[in-house]
Amino acid sequence: MYAVIETGGKQVRVEVGQTIYVEKLDANEGENFTFDKVLMVGGESLQVGNPYLNGVTVDATIEKQGKQKKIIIFKYKPKKKYRRKQGHRQPYTKLIINSING
Repeated sequence: MYAVIETGGKQVRVEVGQTIYVEKLDANEGENFTFDKVLMVGGESLQVGNPYLNGVTVDATIEKQGKQKKIIIFKYKPKKKYRRKQGHRQPYTKLIINSING
């Protein structure tokens, strides 16, 4: 059984026991988190929402909050002595999917 959820403006296909990385969620490590924006549930039969399914949730446990590897943004204009170096680390949340209810 699998489900397609929406989180952080993205759609993610999840299964029970799977580990996923999503945009940072406002919760602490070790807490349970429930996704109620479920777009589709598949398995023996397929259920598709319009846009979301009513009464269907996906439960997950937050394993870790962290930041990804640093990316470097380097801008320059040749012959003009213009150079700008900037770094960015995107925050993420690591989840383990516990159950698909509904």
